[in-house]
Amino acid sequence: MRQSNVMSKFTHLIIFSALLTALPAYAAKQEEIVEHKLLMDHGDGHLMDMDGAMVMGQNKDKLPPGCDKISGDEEITVRAGHKYSKKFPGTMFAFDKQEWRVKPCTRLTVHFINEDHIRHQWMMHGLPKYLYDKGMFHLEVTGPAKISGTLIMPKEDKTYLVHCDIAQHMEKGMKAQLVVGKGGGTFPSIPGLTDFAIPDNYGTAQASVATPAPPAIGPQSAQPSSAPQPSSNTGTFLIGVILGLFATPFLISNFRQRFQGMSSKDVVLYGANLGKSLFDQAVHLVSSLYRSLKK
Repeated sequence: MRQSNVMSKFTHLIIFSALLTALPAYAAKQEEIVEHKLLMDHGDGHLMDMDGAMVMGQNKDKLPPGCDKISGDEEITVRAGHKYSKKFPGTMFAFDKQEWRVKPCTRLTVHFINEDHIRHQWMMHGLPKYLYDKGMFHLEVTGPAKISGTLIMPKEDKTYLVHCDIAQHMEKGMKAQLVVGKGGGTFPSIPGLTDFAIPDNYGTAQASVATPAPPAIGPQSAQPSSAPQPSSNTGTFLIGVILGLFATPFLISNFRQRFQGMSSKDVVLYGANLGKSLFDQAVHLVSSLYRSLKK
């Protein structure tokens, strides 16, 4: 019996050790970055796969006007996720970098890695529309995953807006810029790079300043204080209650005698006639008051 208990405990220990060993491997597998390579070309630089990963504005060989040749090939890796927003108070998402710089006419390959378990984008705006549909270059994937795309930068010096266009992701921190050559200005509200258009205040709260008490006013003996006037509402209410208590039995007895022997139809007709009579009297009273005021 004792040997059986020892074997049972030993078996439980082995199973527990196996679980501890398997959990990290399972977690690592769950966080594995899936790379999307088998994309279908739908034309005009639009590529997609069956899992919803997409590239828009892919351009590997069409030179922009003014570029006699490709000045060079460059690659950048962009990581996106919630953890990159921790250094920017008030944000929820962010890229690992907020600015990239390349030379004009560069053929740029962007490797976009989304580390969150939601959908993110890396989208550029302001490109020539005759070369890039709607002036955009766009990478999009549901994470954890990686997708890559290539474009050729125009010749002019310019700063391009980069952001995630999914609802509220840019407003919550996923905003950056790509500078070509010397650039052409900056964009506001880029975390850690430019001033916010509407600044937030995350500093310590200022101590409230105590308001000095107004000076005490001495008693004015020349002006006697007036006693509060009693309200007439209480008396009116009491009179109404007393009249109601005394009048209710008489009204009940009167209506009982009046409706005795009458059918329900007769009671309805009587009520209608009484209502009409009261309405006529009210109209007559209002018209009389109006004529007296008009005079």
